[in-house]
Amino acid sequence: MNQIDKVFAELKAAGKTALIPFISVGDPDLDTTVDIVKALEQAGADIIELGVPYSDPLADGPVIQKASERALRNKVTLLDCINVAERLQDEGVRMPLILFTYYNPVLQYGPESFFELVASKGISGMIIPDLPIEESESVLPLADAAGVHLIPLVAPVSRERVVRIAENARGFVYCVSSLGVTGVRSEFHSGIDEFLSTVREATDRPIAVGFGISSREQVVRFQQQCDGVIVGSAIVRKIEESIPLLQSPGTKEQGISEIAQFVASLKV
Repeated sequence: MNQIDKVFAELKAAGKTALIPFISVGDPDLDTTVDIVKALEQAGADIIELGVPYSDPLADGPVIQKASERALRNKVTLLDCINVAERLQDEGVRMPLILFTYYNPVLQYGPESFFELVASKGISGMIIPDLPIEESESVLPLADAAGVHLIPLVAPVSRERVVRIAENARGFVYCVSSLGVTGVRSEFHSGIDEFLSTVREATDRPIAVGFGISSREQVVRFQQQCDGVIVGSAIVRKIEESIPLLQSPGTKEQGISEIAQFVASLKV
């Protein structure tokens, strides 16, 4: 059984909702990324999204864009991000790892070889936001063969495509709570509850909601409707605020602790 399936099954049996943080790998550096992920697992994270820094992101808002820019200035590559996953497991991380990247790097590497590589490094799932369902038919069998869940995004504007996307989901369905790119928000799409109900009816896979969730109150707001809640920009912003602490050996532990405390505050 894929690790993602196992975690959702265990949480469902316990009546709990998965907390899924997103971080940008290599921000501010690869070693610190490893330390942060280990701390987030201890803080209660159930699954982690490892964002590959990308120079021309489609779905990322300004906070994550700036994190990608910082990582790219450090010459962080796709292979660095994949190797971080292996290192995390070597250092004791047991929660499932999901790699978030755009399709061009996958295409350049070669999809079949790419999925075999990420599987060999212990990555359980992939999110490729610019790979629509209509273009994923040749990719999905390669991911399945490697045992890697290709997790689809579905947005409120998907409408008649919701059923088709949900039916082909692996792992869980990533429900986009707001229109536009990622970023902290105080309000969500006006039809979000109806949208989530529509997705729920279309699949027996778990559903998780993301894009804009930044507080415990918002996690609570969605936990009754969803099996998982994804928090990205708020955590990446907290990391950015902590960089002065993270870059000094004398205060690095304090910086990591403050990030972990924020994530722990989101856990319901």
